[in-house]
Amino acid sequence: MPHACSFFTKTKKNTEKPIAHSQRERREKNMAKSQDQNKAFGWAANDKSGVLSPFHFSRRENGENDVTVKILFCGVCHSDLHTIKNDWGFSRYPIIPGHEIVGIATKVGKNVTKFKEGDRVGVGVIIGSCQSCESCNQDLENYCPQLVYTYNSSSSDGTRNQGGYSDKIVVDQRFVLRFPDGLPSDSGAPLLCAGITVYSPMKYYGMTEEKGKHLGVNGLGGLGHIAVKIGKAFGLKVTVISRSSEKESEAIDRLGADSFLVTTDSQKMKDAIGTMDFVLDTVSAQHSLLPLFSLLKVNGKLVALGLPEKPLELPIFPLVLGRKMVGGSQIGGMKETQEMLDFCAKHNIVADIELIKMSDINSAMDRLTKSDVRYRFVIDVANSINSALSHI
Repeated sequence: MPHACSFFTKTKKNTEKPIAHSQRERREKNMAKSQDQNKAFGWAANDKSGVLSPFHFSRRENGENDVTVKILFCGVCHSDLHTIKNDWGFSRYPIIPGHEIVGIATKVGKNVTKFKEGDRVGVGVIIGSCQSCESCNQDLENYCPQLVYTYNSSSSDGTRNQGGYSDKIVVDQRFVLRFPDGLPSDSGAPLLCAGITVYSPMKYYGMTEEKGKHLGVNGLGGLGHIAVKIGKAFGLKVTVISRSSEKESEAIDRLGADSFLVTTDSQKMKDAIGTMDFVLDTVSAQHSLLPLFSLLKVNGKLVALGLPEKPLELPIFPLVLGRKMVGGSQIGGMKETQEMLDFCAKHNIVADIELIKMSDINSAMDRLTKSDVRYRFVIDVANSINSALSHI
């Protein structure tokens, strides 16, 4: 008969093995479950042809400060087109574009206080910044030197960030926005880029300080049509500036512009010299700035929002002789973006959209190249992603 010590040792040895085995199994199951939860699907460009195709990838795990968002809708921005085609020269493939994201919070980290599961939320152009520089301390994260864009960027750990043409995204709560009640998820999505892009300069450059000031909006596309709506909500007199009269009735009757100015009509351009307090230039194609400067009053301000592939020539004489100013603006900080969403909800401002499926994205990009959209494509992600997966 074995003595007590040998019996105890043997018993202990026999009972520890299944426990260790069970713990290992649980760890492996948890790891497998975590990996499954991190799996994601989207449409990516793999080279500068810009053709988007189905792409399986992984999101990072939901951290203590993170919100995981099931994506419902994602707007198609003109910068998405520039990026997938590497027009600006800094694209890194594969790229899943999309930074006008509306969805539902499906998981929140233990430190998250701003959101809970089931909340409707938005994610815009930026998902990270240093949080300590002068810009960040002034709620201007959009000008942080360490700004992290929603896609075509890397996080501090080297992970490549992918955008909203996908089924889900994981974002630090500081860069998630509350989507106001009453603001539609589909037509509200473009506000997360186009909306704040025109709202922020209106506030910064003094366009909202006095009602009745005259604002010219150059270009009536995704940015321009929202600029008209927000400008009118601020009490501005708004004139749309365009190369042709094709959109005149739409600009005035549908969008609410006060007038329409065709740049190819020399007499009307002459009559409009020195009549505008501000011009928002939303055009991203190559164009001359001289006609726009001529429209400004003394002390007038031209604000560039579009990003052409090549530099534009800056006419010095009208700047000097008319004490005019030229400036720029890039989206807005998180506080101002939330303010913009609340403003648009209050004034019933949304984008005019064409809803598309994920599988239609390449034809939509072709049409966007030709400016063949009134005025913003929005991908119905949640209702088309399963269909896309079933055909792979």
